[in-house]
Amino acid sequence: MRIKLAVISVMTLALGASSQAGPKSGARIPKGAKVFVAPMPDGFDNYLKAAIDKKKVPVVVVTDKSTAQYQITGASETQKAGVAKKVLAWDWRSTEEASIQVANLESGEVVFAYAVHLQSSNHGKQSSAEACAKHLKGQVF
Repeated sequence: MRIKLAVISVMTLALGASSQAGPKSGARIPKGAKVFVAPMPDGFDNYLKAAIDKKKVPVVVVTDKSTAQYQITGASETQKAGVAKKVLAWDWRSTEEASIQVANLESGEVVFAYAVHLQSSNHGKQSSAEACAKHLKGQVF
């Protein structure tokens, strides 16, 4: 329940700061910025780090928060396919929800937020992490 509330609150933020709305002036993430990915429930931070690398997001992921310029926080939730979905729709894939936000550590300003909902995810958390990384890449200038 706590994760759902976090996802909903970040989804609300995402409407105002998502890649579709574009960055606020002065709130861009520069290429080569040092980014710390905070630990997230269910190990989503590991999926996100791998997705940032796979999608070639032009930032440097650091392991020490004190050396970072930006911090990525977030949450994810997986809902396994139920019996009805398996029997009626012949669909064993899970439903994935994830949200991230990127904050400037110096100013505390949230410079990017994104939320994703995948109804029948082929690769679970990996798919939602890659969607987040893809949209993050669009905010790095």
